[in-house]
Amino acid sequence: MVRDYSQFLPTSAKASPGTSKAQTALSRLGWQAFFAQQTTVDDMARTPPVRVVEVHRNGLHVIGDGIDTLIPPGPEATVGDWLLFEADAPRQSRVLHRKSLFSRRAPGKERKLQLIASNVDTAFVVTSCNLDFNVARLERFIALAFEAEVTPVIVLTKIDLCEDVSPYLDAARAISDRVAVVAVNALSEQPVAALSDWCRPGQTVAFLGSSGVGKSTLVNALFHADRVATQAIREDDSKGRHTTTRRELHITPEGCAVLDTPGMRELQLADAERGIEDVFADITALAAGCRFNDCQHETEPGCAVLAAVEAGEIAPSRLDRWRKLAAEDRFNSASLAERRAGDKAFGKMVRGVKRVQREHGKWRP
Repeated sequence: MVRDYSQFLPTSAKASPGTSKAQTALSRLGWQAFFAQQTTVDDMARTPPVRVVEVHRNGLHVIGDGIDTLIPPGPEATVGDWLLFEADAPRQSRVLHRKSLFSRRAPGKERKLQLIASNVDTAFVVTSCNLDFNVARLERFIALAFEAEVTPVIVLTKIDLCEDVSPYLDAARAISDRVAVVAVNALSEQPVAALSDWCRPGQTVAFLGSSGVGKSTLVNALFHADRVATQAIREDDSKGRHTTTRRELHITPEGCAVLDTPGMRELQLADAERGIEDVFADITALAAGCRFNDCQHETEPGCAVLAAVEAGEIAPSRLDRWRKLAAEDRFNSASLAERRAGDKAFGKMVRGVKRVQREHGKWRP
């Protein structure tokens, strides 16, 4: 079922002097100079920009200035993408270069990359102050955001059910000095004020985290209404139930694009080396002082990282988590590279067969 976005389409927005109605409408959907630079006036007139707000099995739900439609599968697009809409041939709509892209290794045994969302400015990594709180999981999401070149913000929820939020705040702040940490009661008015610096008109924000941490509740808080459904967590282990079943972009009346995502049971990082280095910037900096360039920080002599652990400057558990993420990323990246090489070789063979068929008629082995 395709959601009706008509009440949120910004076609009624008032344009400022020198700004067209279409430009104002697009800016409220997250249109920025980065995308405008990829188009011309003629492009905009012939193929108006539209943004993907949902991905269905039977097509892409896109909205734009006075446009709200479902186009058939064709371009490889994900939620948040901007397309130049070909009304007469929707499958040929062109995906504009992305400002940012969230991706992961697809769950299961398939060796392929799954696109999660694109063109996000800020990622709210949400976790609750209960048994769900997990530093390793937060580091994964933050590495994902850094690799995507998106600003991460840790949001602690359910503080009204926690006797002392200080340990959670301290643990979250210790992850990276580049990541802001805010604590809110998602059921109150706190989120609107606490997140306002990032939820400005024209910005795109995403809520990431496991099920039951309050992502959908935070989305509802920004809308001052029950925009998306919510469910209670299980009391025995604080685990959540899946409420959001697919990634979906919502547009607030103020013009902020808000992405709600399903809880991710499996977040396998791939091609995220830089993101991991950014999360563990302290270890990365120390590694530059190791005696050997290929030091694995395990038993090598002259290892600056191990020396920092012995001195109490780096917690052994943090080093262990870095090793695990780095090893996982190397394995998944190598697997994906092997898959890409195989696909490339297969594609080359197919093109060769087609060329023979064109040159010699029906091809016989």
